[in-house]
Amino acid sequence: MRLPTLKYERGTLILHPPPKGKKWLDFATWDDRIERFRILAIHYRPLVETLQEEGINFQDEAKAFNNLELIASFEREPYPHQTEALIAWKKSQRRGVIVLPTAAGKTYLAPLALQSTPRSTLIIVPTIDLMHQWYAQMLAAFPDAEVGLLGGGSKDNSAILIATYQSAAIYSETLGNRYAFLIFDECHHLPSDFFRKIAEDSIAPYRLGLTATPDRGDGSHQDLDYLIGAIVYQKSPQDLSGKALADHEIIQIKVKLSAKEQEKYQEAIKIRNDFLRRNNLSLSGLDGWQNFVMISARSSEGRRAMLAHRESKEISSGTQGKLRILAELICEHYPEPILIFTNDNATVYRISESFLIPAITHQTPVKERHEILTRFRQGEYKTLVTSHVLNEGVDVPEAGIAIILSGTGSTREYIQRLGRVLRKGQQEDKRAILYEVIAENTTEEKTSQRRRGEQKNKTSYKTANRQLELLPSPPKKSFSFPKAAESSTPWVSSPESEEE
Repeated sequence: MRLPTLKYERGTLILHPPPKGKKWLDFATWDDRIERFRILAIHYRPLVETLQEEGINFQDEAKAFNNLELIASFEREPYPHQTEALIAWKKSQRRGVIVLPTAAGKTYLAPLALQSTPRSTLIIVPTIDLMHQWYAQMLAAFPDAEVGLLGGGSKDNSAILIATYQSAAIYSETLGNRYAFLIFDECHHLPSDFFRKIAEDSIAPYRLGLTATPDRGDGSHQDLDYLIGAIVYQKSPQDLSGKALADHEIIQIKVKLSAKEQEKYQEAIKIRNDFLRRNNLSLSGLDGWQNFVMISARSSEGRRAMLAHRESKEISSGTQGKLRILAELICEHYPEPILIFTNDNATVYRISESFLIPAITHQTPVKERHEILTRFRQGEYKTLVTSHVLNEGVDVPEAGIAIILSGTGSTREYIQRLGRVLRKGQQEDKRAILYEVIAENTTEEKTSQRRRGEQKNKTSYKTANRQLELLPSPPKKSFSFPKAAESSTPWVSSPESEEE
């Protein structure tokens, strides 16, 4: 009798001839086209474990990954939370998601995990910038390793490959059996309809997801359990404050609209709300907003309501009161490095022109952006204003002050912006401050509550509320050890003891 053979074919597995037993059929579907049983690639590990448990001999021709001989060269000892996270992941059979705030050293975990799991590895990142950052970090951690890139014009074939989500998804069917270990940076991107192919078309038995905020507005973050594994370790900025991260304070500043601004704002809100009521619409949740966009496009009345909605946003986010507060804060903290965040490019350019501050948006050419960030890092520029482009995927220089003038209700965006000032750097006693400037008696108050998680539960943020006058005070004149690589063992064996 022929030995059952397991083969990989374009994101699926074919097992033929059918082995004895029944448990393996839970993973299989009969394919009439080829008259064979076909299994999804993502089920490779549980399928193999099931066959082994039932004592079924089979030939595995599916896997094309290899063991690696890695010589690590780490520059520092990991923080306690990084060691804890690694142990938790290993105890979870080397599958799962680790949730750590921005600046808490998520990317430092990857070399540690790879050192303890020396197999062919595919690292997936969201941007070209991050791809090059990971490339430099992996070469620094493993100087003799073969590290390659996939994306941005590169198409390497290496034992350790760093790819963008876009490129990895495009080539998922050819990459699927070549890597035993998948590392997903900013893994909240993975559950999208296109990117999830990377995980589904792969037989990789080991999977690690890294993110600051796994939740997605569409609820698909629940699929991470299936695609990568459950959350195995999680820490908040407050958990690490004063330890791996700088001590920090979050200060909310409310500004009042001027009488003229308030009148225009209320008029715009009334036009929008009247339309919502007449059409039984609500803006709560993603579906509510999508319905508003769809229905408002069907009539002149709807388009007027949408314009009114946008006008109300422009008034609350760009009120003169916020610019006066911004002037005060810049004077108060000069010459400390300051990052200013807004929700739209128009406000970015307005602030840039009014205060002569360098700006970075998605429209900024790559070379210009690099020069601006370099000068900010070197201290030549003291302040930088941006919209969403620095939220994720960019190596932002250290700063101690962040000012949010406007933003979305996204908790992820909020944590990412906070993380931009939490990196300690060389300052052991660093104290960071995040200012959140919102327009009082506007929808910005509810937006702030959503991004801070206050509508779901009470946060533990140490927040100080400040009510500042519209007129600014006179400006202050202050301008005067790493462990040896673990031995290679069959991936199906139980994890080795997790000794520190």
